[in-house]
Amino acid sequence: MRNGIVVVFGLVFALAASAVAQAGTLDKIKKSGVITMGYMAGSVPFSSKNEKGQPQGYSVDLCREIASGIREQLKMPAIETRWVELTIQNRLEAVRSGKVDIECSTTTWTLSRQAEVDFSLITFVDGGSILTPVQSDIANLADFKGKRIAVITGTTTEKVLRSSLASRSINAEVVTVQTRAAGLQMLDQRKVDGFASDRTTLIGVVLATQTRGAFKLLGEDFSVEPYALALPRGDADFRLAVNRVLARLYRTGEISKIYNQWLGPLGAPSLLLSAAYFLQSLAE
Repeated sequence: MRNGIVVVFGLVFALAASAVAQAGTLDKIKKSGVITMGYMAGSVPFSSKNEKGQPQGYSVDLCREIASGIREQLKMPAIETRWVELTIQNRLEAVRSGKVDIECSTTTWTLSRQAEVDFSLITFVDGGSILTPVQSDIANLADFKGKRIAVITGTTTEKVLRSSLASRSINAEVVTVQTRAAGLQMLDQRKVDGFASDRTTLIGVVLATQTRGAFKLLGEDFSVEPYALALPRGDADFRLAVNRVLARLYRTGEISKIYNQWLGPLGAPSLLLSAAYFLQSLAE
């Protein structure tokens, strides 16, 4: 009899866990009236803090549109948006563990990451590049032979940089750092010869510092970085709700307003990004 009770309790627990899993993020939002969004403070112009300490940027505005769109889809009078500041190192774990419902910054969509979290439609297409002192004679990746390059640890940029150097037999030392600010500081102090990251983010980092004009970017990119918003894995309904909002922004051209506000000074969208907007402007 005791074994039978244990089995019954086991079945009840399993059914309860299954019900929670099936409930999903949308049901949680509908019951709590809250959507929790993660962002990184040092990813200008995609996600950062304004003078009041509030999140801002291209990816942040996309997530604000998503919060509004989900409110409409759920037919709720209001939704509270709670923002959680994350780091490059803990952003995916925050989504995987349920600390945040969606991550709004500069995460590159890769297959290995998709084993941990899911992803929205592509939100931006960037390329990996390297920042160097403006007086440096370094013009391309091959010129880093015998030199040192800083890169943020645990990023797709680090992985692709090491692979690019190895495939081209370029003997350069890769120095890992924890943040973009640390990488820029090492470059500014000439402790490294270059700092590798996504091209647009590097531009934002330089524009946000007092050393503006002291650095330059390589003319070539060594990778393609498709950004997407990280979502809970296996929650198809929530992913659809998010993608409905993004597809509408692309389909109606409303994405232009958000792009121009945060990225307009850097020039018009690239051909790759324009194609991504066009191909993802899915009909309802």
